Amino acid sequence: MSNLGPLRSVAGRRSIGVRSHTLLPLNTRVPRRAFNTYFVTHLPSSSLHPDSRSSSGPGHKLPRSASTPHTPRPGSSPAVSPHNMPSRDLTVVRIPLRSAKHHYGVANSRGQRGYNEDTYQAGTISMPAFAKRAPISLVRSSLVKQGEGTSADSAFGDPQIFYFGVFDGHGGSECSDFLRDELHGYIEEAATDFKLESSLKKGEAPASSSQEDPRPQVKDNGNENSESYTDGGNDVPSAAQLQYELLQEYKRTVGGYFRRFNPEHFSVTQLSSISSPEDEYPAALSPATVELVLAYAFLRADLDFITAQARKPDPDDPYVSDIPLNKDEILGSPHLPPSGHCIGGPARFKGGSTASVALISTPTPAPFWHPASHSTIIVSHVGDTRILLCETKTGLPRPLTSDHHPSSPTESRRLRRFAESFVTDSFGEERIQGLANSRAFGDMQSKRLGVSAEPDITRVDMGPAEFSFLVLASDGVSGTLSDQEIVDVIKEARTPEEGARQVVDYATEISNDGDNATCLVVRLGGWERRSEGGLGGLGTKEIRDARRAEALDPRRRGRR
Repeated sequence: MSNLGPLRSVAGRRSIGVRSHTLLPLNTRVPRRAFNTYFVTHLPSSSLHPDSRSSSGPGHKLPRSASTPHTPRPGSSPAVSPHNMPSRDLTVVRIPLRSAKHHYGVANSRGQRGYNEDTYQAGTISMPAFAKRAPISLVRSSLVKQGEGTSADSAFGDPQIFYFGVFDGHGGSECSDFLRDELHGYIEEAATDFKLESSLKKGEAPASSSQEDPRPQVKDNGNENSESYTDGGNDVPSAAQLQYELLQEYKRTVGGYFRRFNPEHFSVTQLSSISSPEDEYPAALSPATVELVLAYAFLRADLDFITAQARKPDPDDPYVSDIPLNKDEILGSPHLPPSGHCIGGPARFKGGSTASVALISTPTPAPFWHPASHSTIIVSHVGDTRILLCETKTGLPRPLTSDHHPSSPTESRRLRRFAESFVTDSFGEERIQGLANSRAFGDMQSKRLGVSAEPDITRVDMGPAEFSFLVLASDGVSGTLSDQEIVDVIKEARTPEEGARQVVDYATEISNDGDNATCLVVRLGGWERRSEGGLGGLGTKEIRDARRAEALDPRRRGRR
């Protein structure tokens, strides 16, 4: 239990300026941020069904029965009509994303495991746009003249940003459930704290700067050295302060690898000169980027999770009965996520979870699945879950993530200075203290050896119909099927929902270990042309048929 000592002894310490939402009493509940499981679009008011005369419009094959009229919130932008139906009587509606079977599909299976540790999330997230500006053209000029540069449901004055995530837990589902429910809140909050500006505005103050932060500003009077976080008059030092304090918390609370931890997207060159909170923060840092926001949100969520677990009794500790009854008095106030809910259960959770998140932003109100729409996707990834794009022209998969395994050359070099030993299991895979992933949320006993939640971040600017669909899959799918098999199965499906279900069924059918399997499929602009590139879905058909036949052959089943 030596790995838990520093966590338990210093978990209650706080540095000056730590964010107030982590210090609220247990009975305090912060209002939910603006993450929604629906999206807002326009549908013809004169019909109960999608317009049959316009098959390419935003309302194509949307579930009218599941849609509800949308009432803009205070501060929301006015509703505007889409450019391809300017003369129609339109209604702004909310459509549950998981009901839009032609635009989004998900399937999961526990395989042969006793329970399912995989989980997922999908919706729209409240943060400024990060899409690349669309090329100046006659079409775009006409959109601007019609006042269509503003989305119908964005307080930032930007089109909606879509959020998709897959989380694969290990050792239990507490950490993956925490990420499903809270990670988007950390991202939204980091965007607010860092004053992230919209990529679609030039020379203008972001709309979010004039809005009040819904979080209550609570000062903890029980500690004279603590103070609630306030933005202050200068946004840049506040951003530097947040980065500095997060690194210091990791250094004090976890130690080990994190004593020299330098996140890729942090301003570490300027922050390295700060030796104490009383020092002057850098006067000029580069403006906040989406990459910085995502890196900070991932690390903040991870630190909050493992610190919360360190404060809980350990059922495997023989001295658990000697822990003081009033643990808060010894360990300080517990950290709380943006929702204000408690983290995990009553006992310490030593497992963890992977996380692969995709954010999609568009420069105009045209949705990202429109064949003529430009869009930008940013992927933030930790662990061995996987995200793929299918190229419309070639039919080939384009992986946006790489697995974080100890056997990876990059990860191996990073960890060998801190890991006591790497062990090779019976399958020939290297593991660090029994873990197959060198980056993960949670896993508190391996944190100081270098198991980090620092994400790899990838940005892709997508042209009109350049990609057919987006796939997010857990290792129960990606560890069994090749990338090409995954996209070929989806090409043969009629809807994203059907494609996700067929991928999970196929992976479960031929799996050797029966791991949990989860697959999300998101329609992109080239969906209708998904079978045109390369060999379509026939490229791996013979391989798939042979693997199915082998899996169903009782004479071969015993050899696996």
